[in-house]
Amino acid sequence: MKTTFAAAEAAVGETEAPVEEEGVFDIREKTFQLKPMTPEEAILQMNLLGHSFYVFGDADTGETCVVYKRNAGSYGLIKPEKKEN
Repeated sequence: MKTTFAAAEAAVGETEAPVEEEGVFDIREKTFQLKPMTPEEAILQMNLLGHSFYVFGDADTGETCVVYKRNAGSYGLIKPEKKEN
C-alpha cells in the first residue's frame, strides 16, 4: 500500500506552516548608543524594560554582546568570536 505525503502528515497529525523564503520584508530599524556594562547589569536593564533580549557593550572587552532569556528560564549571553592574529 502506497501512502502519499499528505496522508502521512494527516496520520501523524503534523502540518507545517508555509515559510516565507523570498519577498519584501518590513524591517523596523532602531539606533541607540551602546552603554558599557557587565552582563549582569544588561540582564537587569532587559528585565526592567520587559524585553526578551538586550544589546550592550561589554565593559571589560568593549565588544557588542547580547543577553537573552532562555525558554528554560535561565539567561544566555551571545558574544563575538575572538579573532586570532
